[in-house]
Amino acid sequence: MAATLSVSAGVALVASAVAAETWDMPMAYSATNFHSAVGAEFASCVTSGTGGNLEVVVHPGGSLFAGAEIKRAVQTGQALIGERLLSGHQNENALFGFDSIPFLATSFDDSARLWEAAKGPLTDLLAEQNLHLLYSVPWPPQGLYFDREINSVAEMAGIKFRSYNSATARLAELSGMLPVQIEAAEISQAFATGVAESMISSGSTGYDRKVWESLTHFYEVDAWLPRNYVFVNMEAWNGLDEGTQNVMQGCASLAEYAGNWRSVQYTDFTLKELAANGMTVGPANDSLKDELREFGVIMTNEWLENTGDAGKAIVDAFNASAN
Repeated sequence: MAATLSVSAGVALVASAVAAETWDMPMAYSATNFHSAVGAEFASCVTSGTGGNLEVVVHPGGSLFAGAEIKRAVQTGQALIGERLLSGHQNENALFGFDSIPFLATSFDDSARLWEAAKGPLTDLLAEQNLHLLYSVPWPPQGLYFDREINSVAEMAGIKFRSYNSATARLAELSGMLPVQIEAAEISQAFATGVAESMISSGSTGYDRKVWESLTHFYEVDAWLPRNYVFVNMEAWNGLDEGTQNVMQGCASLAEYAGNWRSVQYTDFTLKELAANGMTVGPANDSLKDELREFGVIMTNEWLENTGDAGKAIVDAFNASAN
């Protein structure tokens, strides 16, 4: 169930006389997470493709920098390449939250079309922040986890809810839950100690963190498909020779393809594993879905207000691509 990245697949070996470099690549999620696995294969692809002249070394699980610190670390050159869930930085620029608009893009096909609409503006935004975008991979559709049965929004009131970006915090606020900012590496401990009792996330995260040890229900609501992004410090990128840049771009293209494929395959697998480990897994009831979609309308309008013409252009291009 794994697509692998291979240097032989269209990436030429680059051998130059320049001195070998080592780039550390911080990643927020555990080594067993499919994003981290794709990142490790990307790193191996670059290392092999450059004949070892550029060695990329991954550091998963927030071991080098915590998730919230990775983007800043790469911007400032503390690390030269890294991966981050950019919607976690929606508070610094609302455009970063384009992939977390509730019920706008609810399938992998929708996610791909939304990414095509947003890729140009996001690339430009990151360039302004001294970052070169390499590739992006979606998470599986987001569902709701609870430590109890939930049949309506009213039953969510007062529940401690793990948030990971502005959209999740706003969803908690609208539904009467209490948002608690928790990075992925801290999820298991947060649920085990009662710091959090619920979250919206993919089956992948729940499976990786074995949340069945603390939570009991997963409701499929397919709210959105957030994305992870791999980016490079712009000055470091500009300092690479053309051949090395070509290898990195080639490996990035392979990683994006393989990551998307794995995300699709992982969706069904992880939901089955949650159920096999005792969780109740299934669609939310129609009433709850309708209530959540009302929140989606509110949050979409708020996002469009915050992003102005730039946000409207992305949504308009996405909608037009469906025709």
